[in-house]
Amino acid sequence: MKPYALLFDHVLTRSDPERAHHAAFAAIRAARPVTGAARRGLVPDQPVTAFGLTFANPLGLAAGFDKNALGIDALAGLGFGHVEIGTVTGEPQAGNPKPRLFRLPQDRAVVNRMGFNNDGAEVVAKRLAARARRRSRSAARDGRRGSRPVLGVNIGKTKVVPEDDAIADYEKSTRLLAPEADYLVVNVSSPNTPGLRNLQAVEKLEPLLAAVRRQADAVTQARLPLLVKIAPDLSDDDVLAVADLATALGLDGIIATNTTISRDGLRSSPEQVAAIGAGGLSGRPLTERSLDVLRLLKGRVGDGLDLVSVGGITTPEDARARLDAGAVLLQGYTAFIYEGPLWPRRVLRGLAGR
Repeated sequence: MKPYALLFDHVLTRSDPERAHHAAFAAIRAARPVTGAARRGLVPDQPVTAFGLTFANPLGLAAGFDKNALGIDALAGLGFGHVEIGTVTGEPQAGNPKPRLFRLPQDRAVVNRMGFNNDGAEVVAKRLAARARRRSRSAARDGRRGSRPVLGVNIGKTKVVPEDDAIADYEKSTRLLAPEADYLVVNVSSPNTPGLRNLQAVEKLEPLLAAVRRQADAVTQARLPLLVKIAPDLSDDDVLAVADLATALGLDGIIATNTTISRDGLRSSPEQVAAIGAGGLSGRPLTERSLDVLRLLKGRVGDGLDLVSVGGITTPEDARARLDAGAVLLQGYTAFIYEGPLWPRRVLRGLAGR
């Protein structure tokens, strides 16, 4: 058994998941000088182009891990070709009451009902601007630009904002964050903000995406790629309707999929699952549905949109199956928790070997 697996199964599973997350993230940030220097020799170059951007490799870290843009470059040092921060909301919010993060080790899954806890768009935008200034000074001092991860910013609705005012809330986040992003993601698919998934309905999604597009264009010099993230719980017909809308609006991509509210087919006991309660399920149980949604989308949009696949990707074989099914980029989160800091390198080496 690998050292990290021993640590996870015998130590980390006995600790509070949210507290363990914060401790692990702090350790990753502290180790940045080492991981960053080691990256070049350990992560094979696999450049890929998506929505007009060049990525060092196809594997990225999904939104949810770094909600507040605290460790983008440290996470990239582990091998990720892109890091998607957030979800960030227009206003700061504490999120749902604790406990709100749970493990299901038998299923290699996580249930969360975090509720978009984050520092808010204004604070995160200032943090990103400060990072950009630091990188600029470093490049000027060293006489070279250096490698950088592609930065995605994922935005969602503030919980206290009524659904009828959601567009203005997304516009605020866009105005503040779009200038700092390499690409922008509209999240309407988390199950942990009441009413959010209602915005996936085409009649509500169309004006929202159009408004975000207009606002992004107003605050950026170059056209910023815009994507939408959808849930695995949409019916097949609704998945196709979103694909048609994204094509009609000229979006640059779709991220599929977010977490699920389904609890079907779990190995964990019904009593354990019931005790955890509501929340979005991520990890291994999403593998099949996420792949199905990807195939549906690819069959509908062809090469017209770039597709980002996330949900249940654990092994290099999982990653290869998504690329073969039409994904241009991949994202992970739960496997990173269960497999540890060397996981992205193992997946990328596996892909390079194929």
